[in-house]
Amino acid sequence: MIEARIKSVQCISPAGLHTMSYKEWGDENNAKVLICVHGVTRVGDDFDNLARALCGHYRVVCPDVVGRGRSGKLANPELYRVPQYVSDMVTLVARVSAVPATTIDWFGTSMGGLIGMALASLPDNPIRKLVLNDIGPSLDAPALQRIGDYIGQELTFPDFDKAATFVREVSLSFGEHSDDEWHKLASDVLREQQGGQWVRHYDMGLAQPFKSSTPDTVKSDERMLWAAYDAIRCPTLLVRGEHSDLLSHATAEEMTRRGPRATLVEIPNVGHAPTFLHDDQIAIAKQFLIG
Repeated sequence: MIEARIKSVQCISPAGLHTMSYKEWGDENNAKVLICVHGVTRVGDDFDNLARALCGHYRVVCPDVVGRGRSGKLANPELYRVPQYVSDMVTLVARVSAVPATTIDWFGTSMGGLIGMALASLPDNPIRKLVLNDIGPSLDAPALQRIGDYIGQELTFPDFDKAATFVREVSLSFGEHSDDEWHKLASDVLREQQGGQWVRHYDMGLAQPFKSSTPDTVKSDERMLWAAYDAIRCPTLLVRGEHSDLLSHATAEEMTRRGPRATLVEIPNVGHAPTFLHDDQIAIAKQFLIG
């Protein structure tokens, strides 16, 4: 069984220093790097199957974005926004680029895709190829409200099984998975507190930016995201779950005509977002990234 190395890097925000943990798979001297970044309440462990499948070609790096999993927290929760995440990823890129002639490809699910879009839009950015998993510049408002409500619920569970059942119920849009796969999807984002209570493994402060958003800020953010997308120049693959309530089919089609003119693949019988745990989904990423 191929195993990952757990590492961390120190990053900075206007409120001080914090650590970002990441998993690294494959030859640590491999100059071909694939950075995989998860969704808003998920963790880098989501990419274990994808990393195992691709680490013969790449050094695969899977961070826990600050506030999640093994990473530290931000002192000011208002900073849980894409600009801070991009800053942290620039620090990570600098760390993993210590090997001469390093190239960077990016796989981003949901929030991880927004971070990748923002980074790939910048002049002299390092991204060679970009995969956007069920995310785009225009995000459906009801889905954003659903996600914001979910993030902000302070829930505790008396045992792992009840916590895992909750995670499964709120993640049904991921599509069909085996019981073992649902167990992993739950265990990756749950932790046991002192006293035996189980909670979701992220800083509840993540909800703060959602609470402070207004219709005007949402519109402003969308304009900035489209401007960022239009500035991307690298080859881009857009993956959409057929039943996604976050990325509409109309927005996905528009993304094939603008900016990098992404290649669109829709995965049937899946909503937000494809997990890339299964061989058929992994093959989509592998074909685009490696050929």
